[in-house]
Amino acid sequence: MIVRGAVLREMGLAAPYAESRPLRVEEVELAPPGPGELLVRIRAAGLCHSDLSVIDGSRPRVMPMLLGHEATGEVVESSAAGFAPGDVVACAFVPACGTCGPCASGRPALCEPGAAANTTGALLTGAHRLSAGSSIVHHHLGISGFADHAVISAHSAVKIDPALPPQIAALFGCAVLTGVGAVVNTARLRAGRSTAIFGLGGVGLSALLGAVLVGAHPIVAVDVVPAKLRLALDLGATAAVDARAPDAVDQVREATAGGAEYAFETVGSAKVLEQAYAATRRGGTTITVGLPHPSQSFTVPAVSLVAEERTVKGSYLGSSVPSRDIPRYVALYRAGRLPVDRLLTATVGLDDLNEAFDDLAAGTSIRQVLLF
Repeated sequence: MIVRGAVLREMGLAAPYAESRPLRVEEVELAPPGPGELLVRIRAAGLCHSDLSVIDGSRPRVMPMLLGHEATGEVVESSAAGFAPGDVVACAFVPACGTCGPCASGRPALCEPGAAANTTGALLTGAHRLSAGSSIVHHHLGISGFADHAVISAHSAVKIDPALPPQIAALFGCAVLTGVGAVVNTARLRAGRSTAIFGLGGVGLSALLGAVLVGAHPIVAVDVVPAKLRLALDLGATAAVDARAPDAVDQVREATAGGAEYAFETVGSAKVLEQAYAATRRGGTTITVGLPHPSQSFTVPAVSLVAEERTVKGSYLGSSVPSRDIPRYVALYRAGRLPVDRLLTATVGLDDLNEAFDDLAAGTSIRQVLLF
């Protein structure tokens, strides 16, 4: 079938994207689903920094690529057990095979075949279902949700409540899964533990919602955008710190009585990670969720790891088990305990994506959602 989607053919074009137009809406051929795959009518897809990182070249991927990885939609055709036409699914951006070493040990976010497929721009089987003429168009993280239809592996799909508004449902596939998951799965944060969150985009504010959910205290929000700091306070942060202040780290340490027991970096910046580490107390844990350019590295005083019993941990996909966690988070949203809807800044159309990514790059939006 022919679908309309936003295709990136060249990374690193100069901003503003409203002028350089890195995303072009094209008609591309979508092949039918193979064994274990689903044809999904996309209802909504969130605009995430992971998409922006491909556009600006800080997260190199194979080109051309149809972007979009935080999506929800309705199954139109199924070649996989457990799914039928009419099912509504949220998409997880790591297809977990279920049998490799990490999957077998309960860590599907680290699925080895899933990671290999994502790196090569293929589906879990290694197949490509998108093409333009005789050329392959690569899948973005197994989803390619910036199109009216997508073929995905059933291992990328989790059935959800069909009554959930699509602009909200989309957020559970990345922002919520990653941010809340970093708090409850990676950190296993408990009530009364001091917390600092560096970066208040969709993932960072999701982490804040998770910290509020589990009863962390105090919770310090750190960002450079005043509107995001105000929203963080409204959502339950006990203090807000402008990251541009020369004494930002000192402010965090003062607000947490000597440093946060858990500090989360969600920006994808080695510099911010160093800042988060400096704001972590003795015996504390610094968790990094962002994805910086592969060339970036960060430096810490090596002796502090031993003398202060410090821990630095990575969290990918929120260390989540999507089939377990997405339904739990949806239920918490429905119960009013995880107000994910507060993350939604605006809905946009397919032809508006370049301008919308300008807003995301400028920090003026939290989560914009492409709504079909």
